[in-house]
This record gives sequence, structure tokens and C-alpha cells, in this order.
Amino acid sequence: MRVQLRYFASLRETLGISAESVDTRAATLGELRAELLARGGAYAEALAPARSVRVALNQTMSNESAALSEGAEVGFFPPVTGG
Repeated sequence: MRVQLRYFASLRETLGISAESVDTRAATLGELRAELLARGGAYAEALAPARSVRVALNQTMSNESAALSEGAEVGFFPPVTGG
């Protein structure tokens, strides 16, 4: 299936792109993240399991067990702090 990916803040800077469309066999957000990690390089750095990364599915914050569907929009966000 094809999904739309969006990267925000430091993730966008590390990857050098703000969005991309990908074909995936992943059934969940966690499987999608694993596929992206397997690309290596900047993806392995930005999305490493040790890094706290928030994920939104169709503009709703979700956990990695959320199911993907054709045409879904997935956003990856670094932790945000503020004061």
C-alpha cells in the first residue's frame, strides 16, 4: 500500500526532507518505523528505537500498534518541550 509520510522539526532536518510517499508492506505504525529504520543512514539515526519519536496517523496522535491503511498520512515528531 502507499502512504504519505511527513517529518517535522529535527527529524526533517536530519532526513533532509519534509515529506515523501512510500510503498509499504507494514500493517502497523511500528512495522512502518522498522521498515524506515532498515533504510539505514539518516533514517536509522532519526528513528532509532532509543529515540523518543511521536507518531500521528491521519492527524491523530497514535501508538505504534495503530493499523495502517491505503493512503494514510503518517507524521513523525520529535519530543517537544516548552516553557
